[in-house]
Amino acid sequence: MYYSLEGNWKAVLSDGTEGDIRLPGTLDENRLGHKDLGLNQWHSDAENGGEGFNPDAPIATRFTRKYTYEGEALFSRRISFKQEEGERVFLEAERSRCLKLLVDGNEVPHFIPASINTPQVFEVTGMLGEDTELTLVSDNSYPGLPHDAIVFSSAATDETQTNWNGVLGYVRLRTEKEVFLSSLRVYPVQQTLTVAADLSVSGMGLRAGTGMEDGSGTADCSGMEDGSGMANGAGMPEADGVWHGTLTIRSEALAETCITTPVTLSEGMNEIRIEGLPLAEHVKRWDEYEGNLYELSALLTGDEEKRVTFGVRDFGDNGKGRLALNGRTIFLRSEANCAEFPETGYTPMTENEWTDILNTYKAYGINCVRFHSHCPSEAAFAAADRLGMMMQPELSHWNPNDAFESGESFSYYQQELALTIRWLANHPSFVMLTFGNELCTGETGRERMSRMLEQARALDSTRLYANGSNVHYGRIGCDPDSDFYTSQSYFEAPLRGTFAGEAEPQKKTGRIRGYINNQYPNTRTDYDASMEKLRQTFQKSVFSFEVGQFEVLPDFEELTAFQGISDPANFRIIQEKADMLGLSPVWKRYVEASGELSRIGYREEIEAAMRTKELSGISLLGLQDFPGQGTALVGMMNSHMQPKPYPFARPERFQSFFRDQLPLVQMEKYTYCADEVLKADILAANFGKKDVCERPVYELRGSGISVEGTLPEADCRMGELTHAGTLEIPLNMVKKAARLDLTVRIGEMSNTYPVWVYPAENPVCPESVYETERLDSRAKEVLEAGGRVYLTPPSREENLPHSIRAQFTTDFWSVGNFAAQEGGMGQLIDEKHPLFEEFPTEFHTNWQWWPMAGQRAVILPQPMKAIITEMDSYAYMRPMIQLMECRCGNGKLMLSSLGLQELQQYPEARALLSAIYHYMDSERFDPEQSMETEIIEELVR
Repeated sequence: MYYSLEGNWKAVLSDGTEGDIRLPGTLDENRLGHKDLGLNQWHSDAENGGEGFNPDAPIATRFTRKYTYEGEALFSRRISFKQEEGERVFLEAERSRCLKLLVDGNEVPHFIPASINTPQVFEVTGMLGEDTELTLVSDNSYPGLPHDAIVFSSAATDETQTNWNGVLGYVRLRTEKEVFLSSLRVYPVQQTLTVAADLSVSGMGLRAGTGMEDGSGTADCSGMEDGSGMANGAGMPEADGVWHGTLTIRSEALAETCITTPVTLSEGMNEIRIEGLPLAEHVKRWDEYEGNLYELSALLTGDEEKRVTFGVRDFGDNGKGRLALNGRTIFLRSEANCAEFPETGYTPMTENEWTDILNTYKAYGINCVRFHSHCPSEAAFAAADRLGMMMQPELSHWNPNDAFESGESFSYYQQELALTIRWLANHPSFVMLTFGNELCTGETGRERMSRMLEQARALDSTRLYANGSNVHYGRIGCDPDSDFYTSQSYFEAPLRGTFAGEAEPQKKTGRIRGYINNQYPNTRTDYDASMEKLRQTFQKSVFSFEVGQFEVLPDFEELTAFQGISDPANFRIIQEKADMLGLSPVWKRYVEASGELSRIGYREEIEAAMRTKELSGISLLGLQDFPGQGTALVGMMNSHMQPKPYPFARPERFQSFFRDQLPLVQMEKYTYCADEVLKADILAANFGKKDVCERPVYELRGSGISVEGTLPEADCRMGELTHAGTLEIPLNMVKKAARLDLTVRIGEMSNTYPVWVYPAENPVCPESVYETERLDSRAKEVLEAGGRVYLTPPSREENLPHSIRAQFTTDFWSVGNFAAQEGGMGQLIDEKHPLFEEFPTEFHTNWQWWPMAGQRAVILPQPMKAIITEMDSYAYMRPMIQLMECRCGNGKLMLSSLGLQELQQYPEARALLSAIYHYMDSERFDPEQSMETEIIEELVR
């Protein structure tokens, strides 16, 4: 029986601050603590637009806590409680930090070991009376624990969850019999169940037993008191200090629905394991998006019946280095949850809240959630069980230096590991666990990791375990003792398409690492070569790590959503800059353009992973904005986990390429000349629950063109990447520049790709236009005479001294965290400008812009209207352009930093240059804004 202790408690902080706190709750929620000075920002010297760190300035790199506190906090209240004879009493607190219990000033030891993940339990039998003072001592400075590794992790970092202090879940008293069932765990093993029960026996229980009613020491399945849930009689204590009774197991999932076994117990905690219980033939497997669950009850002689819910599933390796669920090869579509919950500062505690969260993930195509260096409440797993969502928690551990090297760290994380595995044992959604995020360590640490892997498997072999996620950033390769490998790379062989840092640091090109920004776009790139190298040393399952991280400009509408413990000062700083620069009227367009480009990047990353034969999945970072680390707004959803109010963020658009069954078209490029033939292979990634045997159908449509075709039947087996055919489409029907859509369908699955086709012609500058690389004397004469000048310097720093090197994608993660980035956030294109009547485009960067998007962008002395604006990171927000028109003197000038003359090997560059020529030669070339000659000479050398 439970007795709630929720309500008002008296709080006293170590500095003498006093106040009331309502439990469950935190100091933040109860407005207790101090001003958040930002001393624990991700980088203490973090800069935002050149403004150095100032403890009195608003925090620009993350959300600000309205109240913050680190240290010991005492929560006290007085209660009256009458303990019944033959009863044991426990105080339980769900989800706290380091916790001690004082009863009338006397410390009470933990009944079971504790961790910051798992419920904390104290036995208070015989300690409570009519006026008893209870004091919980909560300490979020983690004395005796690896403080830095915990506070660096998502379990306690102020970058996301916050290092809260309090109790988040139940605070209650629980009464039990002298001998009782403390824990019940169910493990499906092939076609059988193993049931493990922890049974606690007190010394009083050994001395005060009344004996069985029939004196036999046994019970049967009918031995119940009218459905009361209490077995007849009590166990039989013996003179030798042992207790004899029976344990009865019931479940409709078992072939024999009721099983009784005798048990002999000694004082203290006893574990009983009943192995090899055959499953009933009708049992349905727990599966992806199928939350098939069963109930199992256990009845110990003299105790109340205890019930647990479980699912039957097999999760592991298919024997060929691929993840499998119930023997079916799957493709992991995972998302990293970094505990971003800005209203409370902690992860939700109710199943309903987690059901909403997981359904939102599901709407985007997610089938697995990775909890980045933290583990959520049990409510999260209960919700996942019912929804058929796979879960990958991690230890509360992020140590990029010397993980597990100290005895303090090793001891604590061994305990957290064991407690977490036992605590989540009945949840089929719990399929994998790693020991933390991006752990780096030495020989001692790695040896201890191996010992912990042995420990984990000995406790529960129905899950998979790895020594970490992206250990050593992939630089030392795979760990042979881990059950799977998840990383950004294998040594230097990449497993994703974008990274922080320069692609060629010695040349200082400014290009972000990874093929997406450094290889001409196609739909054939995969990681087969990387996996071939990896397979020389590691034959188990592999999936990529923290893929994506494409930043999106902030949506200021979210500011109205902040009603809780967080102050989004970093958002307001950006908004104030945007207002000051006059960008407010167009800001939503900036958000939408960067969001569309971000989604394009995510799609390419996902499809490249799905094109890779040996890869078991992909783990994204991420669908939700990350409010810290320089403000890393990389999501389709905002920090409140709400889809951003723009078309790019609609879940169905993302799920269209992030699903279990998907055709993949392999093209050499996205852009073609009209005298070419579009040739493409079709792959079918079938990781659904049925084979697909259909004839692939393709369509090429747009600009008044319609081509259809059907290929021979393709046998697309479950769990395989199948070559489903090859298509060839002559493009000679295209007479003018066109954007077309290529759609492929195989049965119910389909996918659509953009294709751009241009006339096969070379651009010629018209006589009415003077083209020049710099504003030379001839250019000035033409302008003075009212003529037209196309100023197109080489897109190099020496020619454009006030410029940055842009890239195709938006920023990686955040400039605040990876400051070496130039800062470009993609193009905002005036798609309705008459120039684009001959060069079809959307308002945002897409693949046909790839050669031009990676050229330089000119930084203007003040904002001006542009045909192509290069959006800037919110760390700087410089006014930048790649193509603009203006009046200069008496004439008209077009300024381009795209370097088109150096890109004439690309049909899209030729087509764009031709469109510029035709526009400048027309009467429609009539700029409204002006720029002084002196400014132009400063910008172009």
